[in-house]
Amino acid sequence: MGKEIERKFLVKGDAWKALAPGIRYRQGYLNSSFDRTVRVRTIGDQGFITVKGPNNGIARLEFEYVIPADDANEMLTELAEKPLIEKNRYRILRGKHVWEVDEFLGDNAGLVVAEIELGSVDEPFEKPEWIGEEVSGDPRYYNSNLVAHPYSEWK
Repeated sequence: MGKEIERKFLVKGDAWKALAPGIRYRQGYLNSSFDRTVRVRTIGDQGFITVKGPNNGIARLEFEYVIPADDANEMLTELAEKPLIEKNRYRILRGKHVWEVDEFLGDNAGLVVAEIELGSVDEPFEKPEWIGEEVSGDPRYYNSNLVAHPYSEWK
């Protein structure tokens, strides 16, 4: 059984861009209900399928598996809810943690969010100067919700 403990923050400025190269992600949802999400994604030339349970605060069950990239691309094209989530992800080491900064593209362009995975809900961590407001509990920032309600429609 996998468990994800994650906090999510808005990002200020663009100083973080010089700290790591970006990697292109494409992802879509085969199911995005409140009780569970089933996500397919490509990261570069690799494919993945992920099943996540409902949020329990900042924690939830998560199971992720490698699948053939051709299968992932076909599922994204033929089965996934639209629009797809497209983003560049930057993995930035700060202290003993890795921050994943997502710079969204397409219908979610302009949104930049940073996530940090923790070993426990009360684990301390160092916040870089480019970290802004915490949005961990705001469902608008869940990737699965950005399909139905893209950032471009928020204004």
